Amino acid sequence: MSAQWIENEPAPLAKPRELKIERETHKLEKRLCREVGRAIVDYNMIEEGDKVMVCLSGGKDSYGLLDILLKMKARAPIHFELIAVNLDQKQPGFPAHVLPEYLTQLGVPFHIENQDTYSIVKDKIPEGKTMCSLCSRLRRGILYRVADELGATKLALGHHRDDMLQTFFLNMFFGGKLKGMPPKLVSDDGRHVVIRPLAYVAEKDLIRWAEHRQFPIIPCTLCGSQENLQRKQVAAMLREWEKKHPGRTENMFSALQNIVPSHLMDGTRHDFKGLKATGVASEDGDKAFDPEEFAPAALLGLQVIKI
Repeated sequence: MSAQWIENEPAPLAKPRELKIERETHKLEKRLCREVGRAIVDYNMIEEGDKVMVCLSGGKDSYGLLDILLKMKARAPIHFELIAVNLDQKQPGFPAHVLPEYLTQLGVPFHIENQDTYSIVKDKIPEGKTMCSLCSRLRRGILYRVADELGATKLALGHHRDDMLQTFFLNMFFGGKLKGMPPKLVSDDGRHVVIRPLAYVAEKDLIRWAEHRQFPIIPCTLCGSQENLQRKQVAAMLREWEKKHPGRTENMFSALQNIVPSHLMDGTRHDFKGLKATGVASEDGDKAFDPEEFAPAALLGLQVIKI
């Protein structure tokens, strides 16, 4: 009798632990919805009557995007539609049944577009070279066409805050441009509005959410393409910075929203040639470089050099 009782009764710490997990998961869900909602409002991403085409790759980010947008749709003050779209590029080993089964079970309208871009890319890209660039261009063109056919007014992509920061540093280090990944833009052909509702969401939160929701993840390495080494290096650099100096990632991301053209060097964004003294004090003047404007050097991990 006692043995049966011991076997059937939960361990003393099981219930508190389960409650803690449930509490943390609830906080995570609230945070995800809050950040997505904030991005939608800040950039007017979704409007009354929109038909939003959610581009679903089978990765954690696009699954998370669809999942959170469904929650937002249920509580939003406006009416909009969602349709999930996946492009089956005929990569060897691609589990074509996974997404249709998942979306059918979820009850979400969806469309699977079948296009053999894999063969085209393999034919054009030399062996051992990364295929991502050409693959992306082909995929983008197809998705624009599908958006037209479905009558979608917005295309939603699953890029998150970390993607946007990585892109900024990639452009600066390797492209010689202060250029990032915008939360909202007009497509290459000028006919579509592309939105990134996860713009404020940290990747670590999407990883946790994917684990909680147990999404049927499809790996992005089916094509055998080499991983983007430059992006991998930048991602590692940002992780290391955040590990050594917590909060730095948030500060860098905030900087993307607080640009001062008069303190850069682009003459097309600021009229340096025509600059003249006005006799009027400016908030963006030289005082922006006074020491008190910055956090103490020690907090930034900088060595103070006395002259």
